[in-house]
Amino acid sequence: MSVTYLKRGMPEADRAEDDAKTRAVVDSTLRDIEARGDVALRELSEKFDDYTPTSFRLGQQEIDELIGQLSEREIADIRFAQEQVRNFAQAQRDTMLDLEVETMPGVILGHKNIPVQSVGCYVPGGKFPMVASAHMSVATASVAGVPRIIACTPPFQGKPNPAVIAAIHFGGAHEIYVLGGIQAIGAMAIGTETIEPVHMLVGPGNAFVAEAKRQLFGRVGIDLFAGPTETMVIADETVDAELCATDLLGQAEHGYNSPAVLVTNSQKLAEDTLAEIDRLLEILPTAGTARVSWQDYGEVIVCDSYDEMLDVANDIASEHVQVMTDRDDWFLEKMHSYGALFLGPRTNVANGDKVIGTNHTLPTKKAGRYTGGLWVGKFLKTHSYQRVTTHEAATLIGEYGSRLCMLEGFVGHAEQCNMRVRRYGGVNVPYGAAAPYREAAE
Repeated sequence: MSVTYLKRGMPEADRAEDDAKTRAVVDSTLRDIEARGDVALRELSEKFDDYTPTSFRLGQQEIDELIGQLSEREIADIRFAQEQVRNFAQAQRDTMLDLEVETMPGVILGHKNIPVQSVGCYVPGGKFPMVASAHMSVATASVAGVPRIIACTPPFQGKPNPAVIAAIHFGGAHEIYVLGGIQAIGAMAIGTETIEPVHMLVGPGNAFVAEAKRQLFGRVGIDLFAGPTETMVIADETVDAELCATDLLGQAEHGYNSPAVLVTNSQKLAEDTLAEIDRLLEILPTAGTARVSWQDYGEVIVCDSYDEMLDVANDIASEHVQVMTDRDDWFLEKMHSYGALFLGPRTNVANGDKVIGTNHTLPTKKAGRYTGGLWVGKFLKTHSYQRVTTHEAATLIGEYGSRLCMLEGFVGHAEQCNMRVRRYGGVNVPYGAAAPYREAAE
């Protein structure tokens, strides 16, 4: 393989050092929340957000007043985006069917899809008010039928953001808390004197939020590791540098550690894109953030062939993968590790983030190798059940079960089976012995 890096990001060792520091901060903060509950939340909120309300939970009157600050156009836009997300989530939900099948005479097996009973949705909003994240978590949980949905979102410039609160409320949250960062994740998972803990955490966030979810996994369920935004553009000479540079910087502005990678088989496009990024950083209003992110985490990779581009892309397993080539469907067929694909120059990640209808909570840090993004199915648990309805089936399954249990040395297990063989088949199996072998009845 011949792969050339025209630009590299921060070395992996430096990134690992940052991750270790984050782990330590999160660990101590979660311990503090568990030990001191609401007192710790209040201190953390004052320290990081300069926000100390009488109650972190918003009442209905406060919610109504915040929504009242929005224009009719803003409310209509939020509802339109939420409708797209709900429609796609419902279409996905409709594919998830309960099942019951008679696998052999008298043996009934099945499964049911049951909603998680309580979910905590984190909606980022400290740096930018992430209105769309409310649709992705809260509204999708609502489509799944989750009976208790709570949401936490940080204050924006010292107070609740009206648009974010409106989106959370329209999405169907039953409780809304103005609380951000590690303290929000800890409160939802561990619980405090005023916040009942949930069974599952969902939603994206910064590195501290993602690490808090990782450390709490097992105590509660999580959707996936959705940390700082990542984007990749796979492009050839069918598109131009302006398009590539715009799409890379459009995600780099998220934060100071948002990887943005160009993978191309065109040396000219690579060089032109580097120049175009420099030009755009002089005029982009969010360049203060995007420039740092591009400097530390931006990469430009030139490959010899489409096959090499594919291999590089699958290895990086980026959260967002924008494909703009003369063979987009080929990449759709061959890509196997990513968060979401955005195919063709008419498509862009921002539409996926905000309005088109697919979920924007997606795997980062190579998690796309083993999981997809948040979707209605993440809020559902598929539980199996069994039923034996005839004496004949109880006897036949019991005989096989008895012998297989004895094969492993589980005498008590075998007796569960033997009891059914004796009771429903009239076969005298001595205690602690394997059931006799008989040919299965036709």
